[in-house]
Amino acid sequence: MGSMTPYSVLDLSPINQGSDAAQSFRNTLDLARHAERWGYRRFWLAEHHGMPGIGSAATAVLIGHVAGGTSTIRVGAGGIMLPNHSPLVIAEQFGTLESLYPGRIDLGLGRAPGSDQITARAMRRDLASDAREFPQDVQELADYFSASSRQRVRAVPGYGLNVPLWILGSSLFGAQLAAALGLPYAFASHFAPAQMLQAIATYRAQFRPSAQLAKPYVMLGFNVFAAATDEEARFRATSMQQAFINLRRGRPAQLPVPVEGYADRIGPEERALLDDVLSCSAIGSPAVVQAALRSFIDRTGADELMIASQIYDHAARLRSYESRHVLWRARISTLNAVTANACGIRRPQSCPCRGTPTLSASLFVAASFDAGGIAGTCSLSEPCGL
Repeated sequence: MGSMTPYSVLDLSPINQGSDAAQSFRNTLDLARHAERWGYRRFWLAEHHGMPGIGSAATAVLIGHVAGGTSTIRVGAGGIMLPNHSPLVIAEQFGTLESLYPGRIDLGLGRAPGSDQITARAMRRDLASDAREFPQDVQELADYFSASSRQRVRAVPGYGLNVPLWILGSSLFGAQLAAALGLPYAFASHFAPAQMLQAIATYRAQFRPSAQLAKPYVMLGFNVFAAATDEEARFRATSMQQAFINLRRGRPAQLPVPVEGYADRIGPEERALLDDVLSCSAIGSPAVVQAALRSFIDRTGADELMIASQIYDHAARLRSYESRHVLWRARISTLNAVTANACGIRRPQSCPCRGTPTLSASLFVAASFDAGGIAGTCSLSEPCGL
């Protein structure tokens, strides 16, 4: 399953210590362009407010920036915190994005404020609201996109446009809502993994097909810190670890410079906290990361992974995302050689089963085999049974 699972990118447009939002936006677009070239399916940005180290507060604006600077990759919100907004305004914003970049926009919806209570008040959010309003807001938003909307007000642009909705969550509430509405479900396992398996099981068991989705679809968050060596990867990961501890201490800051031996500088309770909340992570060389990803997919049955990689150095962050691509291409090359040898031929001679064995990144059909963990297919109607 691991070789067929799509991978996507989650970006918070991190603002590094000593840098600014303008540079973070340049880095975000650069990462999106690389991700598109490396074959990632989506590039999502998340709404957070009042966070010195997160630049994606005006999420829809930044999505437009990324979509305008790329060509094919899907771009979306992971997610919009709907209680902060009027459903009509979000319908208009994402209707505008869909009109500008048709067929490329996703809209993930969450019910958390994405901020603390003081910031929420500054946003004029009603702090007395409760979770029961979120399902109603989701349905209202979906109706604004419908060509047969029942709303007295029409979303322009937005009306009649196909903007796929997702439900985001870190608890059973989101799983149950996504299942009831027949929507794809994205679980925040990259920082809140405690209820992951239970939420997945609940969503799949209770799923009701809808016009948007015929069967359950689960995307899971996963942290990746890949580098040339395990030691370097552990060093790069300390920026994210520091940021998380700073947030839990009530002192959010810009993304810190990595430090050697960070785990030795914090107490056992904080080390245990990091081990818990960051349990859905892979830190190491490309081979170590690849093995962890495959194990995670096998354990969860994820339909898609959303990869987060909060690394201070932009070039190192690019290498972390690229590592999967480089390793994948190396294994495809190995598989090409294995396929040719198994058929007893050297390319481009004919295969004994009257054709040439081929591989495709997107072609995984019935006549499949496995070599080195990568699925391959013969292009023939009568394969030789490799």
